[in-house]
Amino acid sequence: MEHYLQQEGKFTYLEKGEGTPIVILHGLMGGLSNFDGVVNFFPEKGYKVVIPELPLYTMSLLKTSVGTFAKYLKEFIEFKEYKEVILLGNSLGGHIALLFTKMFPELVKGLVITGSSGLYENAMGESYPRRGDYEFIKKKAQNVFYDPAVATKEIVDEVYVTVSDRNKLIKTLAIAKSAIRHNMAKDLPKMTTPTCIIWGKNDTVTPPEVAEDFNRLLPDSDLYWIDECGHAAMMEHPDLFNDLFNSWLQKREF
Repeated sequence: MEHYLQQEGKFTYLEKGEGTPIVILHGLMGGLSNFDGVVNFFPEKGYKVVIPELPLYTMSLLKTSVGTFAKYLKEFIEFKEYKEVILLGNSLGGHIALLFTKMFPELVKGLVITGSSGLYENAMGESYPRRGDYEFIKKKAQNVFYDPAVATKEIVDEVYVTVSDRNKLIKTLAIAKSAIRHNMAKDLPKMTTPTCIIWGKNDTVTPPEVAEDFNRLLPDSDLYWIDECGHAAMMEHPDLFNDLFNSWLQKREF
């Protein structure tokens, strides 16, 4: 990512623009660069785009959980002195955003989820590749997208390095198990935060029926589909993703 990362205290983050903060939460195998399209688009629309690096591999194993990451996010938001934010999360990041919104609704003006875990129990647990098998990892990375070409060598290499590190692999599996335990089906009907759901119609990690369940269970949600799109809509169709997200923000007068 060709953007400057800032380091303050224990927080490393990207920040661009001025205005209402859009705080972005990346997925378990994802990085900050997955959201380049959002970062380049929304500051010109009058928003501050912020992506904190989540401490997925730096917390102790006992503390490695979706709930701990939600509390870390609260520390970050308080550190930055944001009063109300719009949260955007993909995959595990969407799950963290959902749990954070349940725990601290007063801090969240609006919520945006895409390919989020939190309902579908196998969404994260089945997708972890074997160590040291590059071709297997490459195939897994390609399966995330409708168009396998989106899984560039750089993306595959990043995943390969992560799962080849024994400590990171152990924490990856711990996070996946935590996500399965944190099923939010009973929580969602009580969450009244306006929510935008943007989903790939060809998502095989969290299939379309997951988005339909989120839309059915959340009291104030809007569901948007992207055709020929897999698990990471903001990477595979960045322009359409931004248009849908921006239209929703304008509709909600955020």
